[in-house]
Amino acid sequence: MNNPLKHVAVVGFVMFALLFGSTSFVQYFQAQALRDHELNTRTLVEELSRERGPILVDGTPVAYSVPVDDTYEYQRTYGADGMPAEVYAPVTGFFSIVSGASGLEKTENGLLAGTDDALFYDKISSIFTGSQPAGAAIEITLDPEAQMAAWNALGGQKGSVVALDPKTGDVLAMVSSPGWNPNPIASHDRDEALNAYERLIADDDNPAYNRAIGGNLYPPGSTFKLVTAAAALESGEYTPDSQLSGPATLDLPQTTATISNSGGGACGSGGTVSLADSLKNSCNTSFADLGMTLGSDAMSEQAQKFGFGESFDIPLQVSASSFPSDTNPPQLAQSSLGQFEVRATPLQMAMVSSAIANGGSLMHPQLIDQVRNARTLDLISEPSPREFSRPISGDTASALTDMMVSVVDDGTGTAAQIPGVDVAAKTGTAQHAQGAAPHAWFTSFAPADDPQVAVAVVVESGGNAGSQASGGRVAGPIAKAVMEAVINE
Repeated sequence: MNNPLKHVAVVGFVMFALLFGSTSFVQYFQAQALRDHELNTRTLVEELSRERGPILVDGTPVAYSVPVDDTYEYQRTYGADGMPAEVYAPVTGFFSIVSGASGLEKTENGLLAGTDDALFYDKISSIFTGSQPAGAAIEITLDPEAQMAAWNALGGQKGSVVALDPKTGDVLAMVSSPGWNPNPIASHDRDEALNAYERLIADDDNPAYNRAIGGNLYPPGSTFKLVTAAAALESGEYTPDSQLSGPATLDLPQTTATISNSGGGACGSGGTVSLADSLKNSCNTSFADLGMTLGSDAMSEQAQKFGFGESFDIPLQVSASSFPSDTNPPQLAQSSLGQFEVRATPLQMAMVSSAIANGGSLMHPQLIDQVRNARTLDLISEPSPREFSRPISGDTASALTDMMVSVVDDGTGTAAQIPGVDVAAKTGTAQHAQGAAPHAWFTSFAPADDPQVAVAVVVESGGNAGSQASGGRVAGPIAKAVMEAVINE
């Protein structure tokens, strides 16, 4: 063979090898990515032409598929009798032919669509029967009584409520207000679905944010004093009876700024106040001074132990709450009151109360109760409770519990009193913007001697009370309603 023919043969061989390699790469290595691509309408049609598994609350579907006579064969539907779609939308999310998916519809898509490896035997069976594999049924941990109590108590005010079972980490309530209805976004009419999605995203009230775990994080205000008190008790240098400086006004070092108490006067008599009484009456000057004394490292470390700085899944992704590092004394004083650059989700503050309620053990929050085969009801998975961290000792948890009970008995949290039940709580009123009404906060648990529920509530910009808002007055009754709903079941 002469040289020109050899060159042609080599080039032909190389081109064949490249073609074979590229097609093999696409078919083998990129197959799943191409299959999952949002523009792959064939996959979407395939998914919607099989029965998508339901999302259930206490056995009742709040997201489910209904047979229809169109290209997609099944219409995704949200809500149930007495369980409005907008109340559960931040958790369920939506499944749309034009906008993809959100919430649990997104994070648990493989199970709901029937494509997850956990449904392997169903998929094999469907090959022989010629039927489409059905999606799994996902039972979530929400308590319908607690969920509706939270929704009704918020009464349309912007904000959020989270309730946890301190012993297991189960999310008993997760409400974000204002709510929104996923049904128009799930429409098979593409124009209707797209318009509904665009209206949701463009809404100035940001209903698309799940305020419980993400969106714009909030300064937690005085509810963060629980973390500061925990750091003091954990240091071994303080007890609930330790005397703190509590002047009417605290001059901050390195600046001309000052910190004052909400009532304008000093805390305690003689310029000093015990740690317990300081928490009960939410004394700003004593906690600001205490934070500076403890130091930036101790405060930052205690916040991290409670979960600040960490993003995690429940399986919805939870935005990381934050506590600033390397603060100077004035910044640290403000941070010790839950101001300056401290930011928290309502879930995070519910976790703080939950850890105290559970003797110092913080359980990992979880939304999934169990996953079952929707046809056979066979159990596929059932997440076990697991510890998130151990931020405080049992002794510290006991001391904080007693201090929080006094907040409700005769401190700033009396609005959450439940007859015959000891309630532990901390109020918060958080400044967040110049001239804006403060956010109203409340975090609590009950019964104090055998906790069944830990709650955090935030009402944005004081809600209906506006500039007259306080955490105890505005958010306290909401937390009470949720605690009663769980305790009275």
